[in-house]
Amino acid sequence: MFTHMDKNMRGHMVDVSAKDETTRLARAAGSIKMKKETLEAIRELKIKKGDVLAIAQIAAVQGAKKASDLIPLAHPLLLLGIDVDFEYLEDGIYCEVAVKCQGKTGVEMEALTGVSAALLTIYDMCKGIDRAMEIKSIYLLEKEGGKSGRYERL
Repeated sequence: MFTHMDKNMRGHMVDVSAKDETTRLARAAGSIKMKKETLEAIRELKIKKGDVLAIAQIAAVQGAKKASDLIPLAHPLLLLGIDVDFEYLEDGIYCEVAVKCQGKTGVEMEALTGVSAALLTIYDMCKGIDRAMEIKSIYLLEKEGGKSGRYERL
């Protein structure tokens, strides 16, 4: 039987009450490719909508906090910390989000949702000058805590 299906084969949220509460950490990353002119406009704070990375950072935090509202079977979690970092690339921006909680289930979806929200916000704020932007490879970098232990992307 599938873990997220009930006896009628309908989706349900898994009961995690028997799991141990542990410190959980997840880091996810992704990037957005854009024209050099767009990248320079972001760096020089020349995007009409405002400071793109400041708003994208807030979007990442909000996205991580709202993951369970967006992912149907994800558990709502009390998050202890969210860190967001951006790095300028030659052809775009790299985003990394780290999320931490003390709980019975992992925070991978929160970290991945945070990255997604940040990159979508960058797209939204810059689409007026560059509709060809491309969000690339959102992925889990690492996770720790819980029964399955540590995972680190090679």
